[in-house]
Amino acid sequence: MVLEYIFNPFVLKKKPWEMFIVGFVYSIIALFLSYLVFKEVSGLLTVFLIVIAILPTMYVTVKSEEELDIKYEGEWKLLQEHAKVIIFLLFMFLGVTTALIFSYVFLPHGMVESVFDLQHKAIVNVNNYVRGSIVGEDITGQATKADIFIKIFLNNLKVLFFCLIFSLLYGTGALFILTWNASVIAAAVGSLIKSRLAETASLAGFGLFSSYFTTTAFSFLKYMLHGILEITAYFIVGLAGGILSMALIKKDLSYDSIMADVLDLVLISIGFLLVGGIVEVYITPLLFS
Repeated sequence: MVLEYIFNPFVLKKKPWEMFIVGFVYSIIALFLSYLVFKEVSGLLTVFLIVIAILPTMYVTVKSEEELDIKYEGEWKLLQEHAKVIIFLLFMFLGVTTALIFSYVFLPHGMVESVFDLQHKAIVNVNNYVRGSIVGEDITGQATKADIFIKIFLNNLKVLFFCLIFSLLYGTGALFILTWNASVIAAAVGSLIKSRLAETASLAGFGLFSSYFTTTAFSFLKYMLHGILEITAYFIVGLAGGILSMALIKKDLSYDSIMADVLDLVLISIGFLLVGGIVEVYITPLLFS
């Protein structure tokens, strides 16, 4: 594959920050190809093409981590190695998200509506789930922050479960869910940037220039402050599922260190989800009200 040749996964693992560039380039190529070839389903196809491009890198990563489970006996040493991989993957995720945000803000309105139509519907569905179910339980509609936290955490826990199942069944299957989430976040951030820029459209010169970057930073941080914690959780559990899948294929489950490592990764991912939910419900509204 040409893209795999240009961005060699063995080289990139030593320089995790370069994964940002990889994610960005893959996403831009995928978006334009999907729109030009299959405009009607370009939103979903964009996600698939990004996943296909990243799969070789993800496979090599998961395979090497499973081999480390056999090589190292100490769990702390394994977790340190896994942390390097999570950072490596987070850079990729940020590259994908940034590219899609960039596309959302600067591409023509018609193209944006076509590419991000499914993502818009997903945002509405999630909001309706969190708000609607709470209001349904509370006749007054005055739900507490604890109610909102529980609903958000349970929804994120469901995503976490599917990341684990997809990775277990398909090896790197969680990559699709993570890339899809990147596209949904990009649609949410891009929409917020556009709406806030519309409010300051009367500005000109340096005022407009300053407002643009302030708005972009505000919008990005509003979603990523808690979003990066949740995505980290999904990557961790995706890595756990991938390691378990690889161990099943290679018949390495006789090694106790593998099961212990997988369990530790799942528990750590749940911990990240808890912290992410707390930040989203209690901290983000205070900073970005």
